[in-house]
Amino acid sequence: MVSKNYDWEHGAKLEDHTRKKHEILRRYFREYLITRCKFPQQEKFRLAIIDGFSGAGLYECGSYGSPLIFVDVLINTAVEINTERYNQGLKPLVIECLLQLNDRDTNALEQLKESLSPLVIEAESSPHVQLKAEYHSSDFQEIYPTIKRRLKEARYSNVFFNLDQCGYKHAPTSLIRDIVASWKSAEVILTFMIKTILTFLSPNSTTNQVPLEPDIQKDINLLLSGQDNLMSKQEWLARAEKVVFEALKNCATFVSPFAINNPDGWQYWLMHFANNHRARQVYNNVLHQCDAQAHYGRAGLHMLSYDPANEGKLYLFDANSRDASKNDLYDDIPRFIAEAGDALSMHEFYEAAYSETPAHSEDIHEMIIENEDIEVITDSGGSRRKPNAIKPTDTLKLKVQPTFFPLFKKGG
Repeated sequence: MVSKNYDWEHGAKLEDHTRKKHEILRRYFREYLITRCKFPQQEKFRLAIIDGFSGAGLYECGSYGSPLIFVDVLINTAVEINTERYNQGLKPLVIECLLQLNDRDTNALEQLKESLSPLVIEAESSPHVQLKAEYHSSDFQEIYPTIKRRLKEARYSNVFFNLDQCGYKHAPTSLIRDIVASWKSAEVILTFMIKTILTFLSPNSTTNQVPLEPDIQKDINLLLSGQDNLMSKQEWLARAEKVVFEALKNCATFVSPFAINNPDGWQYWLMHFANNHRARQVYNNVLHQCDAQAHYGRAGLHMLSYDPANEGKLYLFDANSRDASKNDLYDDIPRFIAEAGDALSMHEFYEAAYSETPAHSEDIHEMIIENEDIEVITDSGGSRRKPNAIKPTDTLKLKVQPTFFPLFKKGG
């Protein structure tokens, strides 16, 4: 199975797909920390970060690799969080972080220790960060039980796994499912080359243990047919995304199955796994800040349920995509409520809707308020009038005499 090895000794080149991945990782990890450290009464947050394929930490251009990104963001975001807390008259908060770094290349690991050292020293001098870094040199599947036991013994419930393997065989579905199921709050960022997972999932593979529908197997065969000229076409992305989502959707409640955007060919996939809708909500919002990923399908709810003959479009998480998303959401949301009866809580809506949507949370809230078939009712029985005022405890309800939303689209 094809995988890619970096020449860390002579300075690894920072490729475009890696740069885009790092931008998402940097932005999302910052939002992750801010979201998890927002409670006024909170004075400590404990988490473990596991970088399963860490590399040497620095690229030939001087750009940070993922281990250094994690520590850099940790230090700066801890200052940001505590500055805000000080302005609010709240007690300071300390982030306790256990960093587990693994790479089977021992030379890369030694370079990582050296390149990470200045940031570790900076973290040690911070009153807001307690950081401990531990290093491993092994195949990730082999070291994972040791890391898991270490985290369990230390009673970490918040774990963040970064698995940037380029290939696929070193972090299969069984391992991802175990990660997500083993901790109260676990998130996984998974990067791989699309051809490696297609080869793994192929009907001819002797290692594949993922049962797939016959139609999906046909798509896999077509994608592996050697027609490389298809890779830059939207049809290829559409088929590949459906295959990836079908194969990995059972690894977690919320699975983000998007490719790293490259108009010359969608070769690398960057996926996010979590069991909390809030994590997927924040991740979706971050993607709209970066324009670094690509989706093909619907822009509203049920993003992969579409008729290829007359539906489906390229969604690049940009302004045009958000406009398309609003158009789909305007029709999708009242239908979604109607499928539940005539009302459901916002929390229930989030739990169901975020399992399959690329939409930004602001666009979802805006279309809820704008839609003339929906009312948002507060706990006290009042009505919400502004999108940014919607709370998870509110109730979405269809109005007594709805318009013909099943028949007509917005503006139609």
